Amino acid sequence: MSSTPTRLILHEDWTVVVLGGLIILLAISGVIVPVPAFGWSSLPDLSDKVFTISNLRAIGLQFILVLFIAVIGAVLTAKPIKRFLISFPSVYVLTLLALFLAGNKQVKALNLEAVIFSLSIGLIISNVFRLPAWFRETLSTELFVKIGLVLLGTSIIFSDILKAGSLGLIQALIVVLSVWYFAFWLCRKLKVDDELTMMISSAVSICGVSAAIATSGAIKGDSKKLSYVISMVLITAIPMMIFMPYIATYFNFPQQVTGAWLGGSIDTTGAVVASGTLVGDTALKISTIVKFSQNVLLGVAAFAISVYWTYTKNPLAKDENTRPTLAVIWERFPKFVLGFIGASLLFSFFIPAEVNAGVKDSLKSLQGLWFALAFTSIGLETRFFDLFNKDSRKPLYAFLLAQGFNIIVTLIVAFLLFG
Repeated sequence: MSSTPTRLILHEDWTVVVLGGLIILLAISGVIVPVPAFGWSSLPDLSDKVFTISNLRAIGLQFILVLFIAVIGAVLTAKPIKRFLISFPSVYVLTLLALFLAGNKQVKALNLEAVIFSLSIGLIISNVFRLPAWFRETLSTELFVKIGLVLLGTSIIFSDILKAGSLGLIQALIVVLSVWYFAFWLCRKLKVDDELTMMISSAVSICGVSAAIATSGAIKGDSKKLSYVISMVLITAIPMMIFMPYIATYFNFPQQVTGAWLGGSIDTTGAVVASGTLVGDTALKISTIVKFSQNVLLGVAAFAISVYWTYTKNPLAKDENTRPTLAVIWERFPKFVLGFIGASLLFSFFIPAEVNAGVKDSLKSLQGLWFALAFTSIGLETRFFDLFNKDSRKPLYAFLLAQGFNIIVTLIVAFLLFG
């Protein structure tokens, strides 16, 4: 068997733009996939609500669409198709299991997202069984999560954020800049390597998983380091989304302040919504606005990081008389961010409200599915030894300390702006 590497037909980031754009184009053209139902509270509910003919049909149609998109992605990124057609359905079935578990009423009461179960199932399998090398090689973790990020752009509607006021954007700017710099400084003090420093700083300060992925793309980061940061984000999000609302209630924080605090501190959008719901409608609204305001900054941050990394890490930068060209900066810029920005602009200014209302649920469901597929893949390619070995301690300490700083600073800013 030849060991010659297969050349990519299209760079992964551009592939993501094409695939995300294709999903959006199909939706606004009328090809709307029904949204499957996964909610249940008892075993009879599974047969009455989840395993009905109509719902299984919706699950099947959604599978056909994501398989179609994933196969195109495999072709464009030169994945071995035969092996991919074995690994992808396996990942999909495990992801379905995670969605079923997350749909349980008692589980929902604990505010546990499907991606938590996706990651956990993948981690259990990868650490109990030794998966074949070819299976791991066909996993398309970054492709899946970046498609989810492009679809996330369809929900970032600028008019909704601006109508709710500029305070969310002001808070986002203050928190992102202060927390990012503190995390960066702290990582440097603890001698965390440069790639992890950039990913940790962005994950803590901007929007968790999305920011870590965008930063990894901007600096061409190592996928194992990215998986490590994502795992830290998800693990810390669970206690934050459970305990922060109770802390706010115990101390009688105003709902506006609580919402701003939750939206600016908790790193995953789903966890923000879940925690805001525990407090009240006003807290939910403000927390969502603040989180979306931080998401808006994702593209700007990715561009700034790519420029910084190019100037500090590019060999040309070592010569004082030579600076990286615009072509080098463009080469390092994560192109999938253009898909995210383009989707946001399209749905903010060009898609009629009635069309948006007809497609938003389907696109949101697909966005969640791509994220869940990605986290299942992360779990399948990650071993606990990689997460908790001796070399991982300093990055973990840096992340936890930076997250603590984030919680305190965001609360102070929330009181100043919303109190």
